[in-house]
Amino acid sequence: MIRIGKLELGNFPLLLAPMEDVSDPPFRAVCKQNGADLMYTEFISSEGLIRHAQKSVMKLDIYDDERPIGIQFFGGEIDTMVGCVELIEQANPDLIDINYGCPVKKVACKGAGAAILQDVPKMVRMTSDIVKRSSLPVTVKTRLGWDEHSKNIVEVAERLQDIGIAAISIHGRTRAQMYKGAADWTLIGEVKNNPRMKIPVFCNGDIDSPERAYEVKNVLGLDGAMIGRAAIGYPWFFNEVKHFLATGEKLSPPTVSERVNVCRTHLIRSMSWKGNTLGILEMRRHYSNYFKGFPNIKHFRDLLVTLNTFEEINEVLEQIVLKYDGMSVSSGQLTVDSSSNKMKI
Repeated sequence: MIRIGKLELGNFPLLLAPMEDVSDPPFRAVCKQNGADLMYTEFISSEGLIRHAQKSVMKLDIYDDERPIGIQFFGGEIDTMVGCVELIEQANPDLIDINYGCPVKKVACKGAGAAILQDVPKMVRMTSDIVKRSSLPVTVKTRLGWDEHSKNIVEVAERLQDIGIAAISIHGRTRAQMYKGAADWTLIGEVKNNPRMKIPVFCNGDIDSPERAYEVKNVLGLDGAMIGRAAIGYPWFFNEVKHFLATGEKLSPPTVSERVNVCRTHLIRSMSWKGNTLGILEMRRHYSNYFKGFPNIKHFRDLLVTLNTFEEINEVLEQIVLKYDGMSVSSGQLTVDSSSNKMKI
């Protein structure tokens, strides 16, 4: 049983990665319904929280049906980060996560995210002060190192454990790699196999198939997998991984009706969270992902990103079901259900 503090997460938990403009409450809801074991919010600016900026404060919204959930935040100033702990705890998450992995320039240039990998003593001081201030378990998400010449994650993980973090998630790239090239899980395995390490070690990066999750679990021996891009528009990925790990067999991909139903649920949750107008606008970024691989979908997609009422959007979703009924989508390609006489693609 993998535990973070008092949280019991099963034998190989699947975590939803904190993704900016993706891992909001509506998306987390459909991932939870489809097998995710632990959620993380979008990463939140400590500077924004201290200033009570509306965008940052709204990211603190969590709901009971998402639990367990951690709130992730980032920043380059120790006093500001520590000062945010009380604000975060008021939102009543199950844990607090520190982002030491974001590689984007606007974050790193402020000494936050992955930039702090260049100053491990500062990382240790910041983490120690946050752990001391927090009444909740504190976890960390980070990368292998700043670049090819400073892959210091084995040392970093050990030092962070020693000052009290409850778990660590490691993305298998350096900051210099951004999201390019293949993730290298070798050093993540070394962190886990370090005899001094006692806390859970989770793997992140390129876990895009049940077979790769199997490798993380049974070849590298890691404690769980953090799923990011593979779940965007495809929250069924969590249950597909669990089924494969339990049986060695692959689940059939979701039907067109199942895809539409989850997309509709996502839309309804988005409207409920941000109001009808903004909820509909922010859902537009997701339609391409939900219907990836559908042939001749452009007409429907163009409608979905221009219509402004739930009734109109729902009508288009129903039209998608009617057109593609009997099809299933696997690896981005539609295939014909043998029980259907629908058109062949």
